[in-house]
Amino acid sequence: MAVRIHFTDDDLARIRLAQAPDPMWEALLSMHMLQERDTASLVFGSWRHTVRRQLPAPVGELLRLAPPVGYSADFLTPAAGTDGLDAGIGALLSTPRQRLGRDLAELALGGRPLPSWARLLADGDMGAVTYLGRLYRHYFATALAPWWSRVRARFDAERAAHTRHLAEGGLGGLLNTLHPGLVWRRPVLEVRGLGVDRDVHLEGRGLLVLPSYFCWRRPTLLKDPTLPCVVVYPMVHEGALSTAPGLRSLDALLGRTRAEILESVAGRGVTTTELAQDTGVAMATVSHHVGILRKAGLLSTCRAGRVVLHTVTPLGLALLDGR
Repeated sequence: MAVRIHFTDDDLARIRLAQAPDPMWEALLSMHMLQERDTASLVFGSWRHTVRRQLPAPVGELLRLAPPVGYSADFLTPAAGTDGLDAGIGALLSTPRQRLGRDLAELALGGRPLPSWARLLADGDMGAVTYLGRLYRHYFATALAPWWSRVRARFDAERAAHTRHLAEGGLGGLLNTLHPGLVWRRPVLEVRGLGVDRDVHLEGRGLLVLPSYFCWRRPTLLKDPTLPCVVVYPMVHEGALSTAPGLRSLDALLGRTRAEILESVAGRGVTTTELAQDTGVAMATVSHHVGILRKAGLLSTCRAGRVVLHTVTPLGLALLDGR
């Protein structure tokens, strides 16, 4: 079974790579992860323990709208989330009453208890809608904001890899390398592993491709085919989402070569070969310095097809900016 997304020529020209992580999607998918017990403990175990301990009980009611299995309310991830948290919550507060009622009715079919204020929310009560927005802000502040720089760094590395692959291999090459659950056979993109079988015809609406830090195992998308089409897929993880970054020694940065490497990587994804050419240093020496910079938390590395790309982290950018 698969969701088959059908492209017209116009749709092919309107495929977009997200410019930044979507806080609304990350919030929803992190709610799923928070409710799992042993899933991805190596990556998310420490984060999950910390957030469960700190999340206020009223904010926990928000999780009832986002069960880890089955349907989650589509209105929780409005398209405006691509413009940041304020835009996303603004769109959430402007959700039409019909959408609220329809999504909550769909959610109730799963048999999971809804929050006590769900009935008012389904009726479009402004007090309930405002309360939902307030809970979302509290959730983001507790569960995501302290780790957002890590999320952003991994997103930037992922996007740098895909932008390069798109330039070198074209659309088909990109879509076939994002995730095993995404299979491109022009003009159809199959999204596998969702346990449903249906067809979605874009009819000129285009497609947004969105890597997600908290998406796990398989890609996902909204259930309602009339909404803007977004394919969300799991980005690659390098290690655990720690509760705190700890103290990173900057002694390893002393020296002209490492400074040149860091400056060369800033703002783009580059290969080890390109770094060797930029700095005039042997490949083996560049690899050694890149390893030190990565361990110091200043560089991030990911695979893009047959090449490995290095990108600078927020900490690295702060150092370059003198902050």
